Amino acid sequence: MIYLQLLWSFIQIGMFSIGGGYAAMPLIEHQVVEIHGWLDMVQFADIITIAEMTPGPIAINSATFVGTQVAGLTGAIVATIGCVLPSCVIVMFLAYIYYKYRGLSMVQGVLGGLRPAVVAMIASAGLSIVFLAFFGTKSLPASIDAIQWISVLIFAAGLFILRKWHLNPILVMVGSGAAGVLLYGLAG
Repeated sequence: MIYLQLLWSFIQIGMFSIGGGYAAMPLIEHQVVEIHGWLDMVQFADIITIAEMTPGPIAINSATFVGTQVAGLTGAIVATIGCVLPSCVIVMFLAYIYYKYRGLSMVQGVLGGLRPAVVAMIASAGLSIVFLAFFGTKSLPASIDAIQWISVLIFAAGLFILRKWHLNPILVMVGSGAAGVLLYGLAG
């Protein structure tokens, strides 16, 4: 019976946690702490902390950890399946629809309209990060005096190294982090 309860609880969480793993946290808390009483708030907070520290999506990690606490290894498997099942079904349905109707001009028009929107969203997020790194704000400041020249230097060096020598981006990120520690340490 506990396995069915875990499965149904996490299917509900998986269906309604639109917006990513952090959006699922209140739903998980409601199911696990308030409705079923499987965990208290301290245990729930510990599980969220562990789920944030471990690699992978936080909602799936939380489901796995809750399932382990409630019903051992089998509970972890059941809760994890319940969490991912709705997404899998939705993606498979959309893939079926796409492959069935991909030749239609209307579908191609929709996809053609979505591509620039996706690029714009990614570019917007990228620009927000660049502005935050260069100016300390999420948008252009009123004064050019706000430029953080160390950040600009590290960015330019990283970009140059990536383009000139095609180094592994992870190595460039590690090097940039080390340069930031060194340069900001000397400047501060």
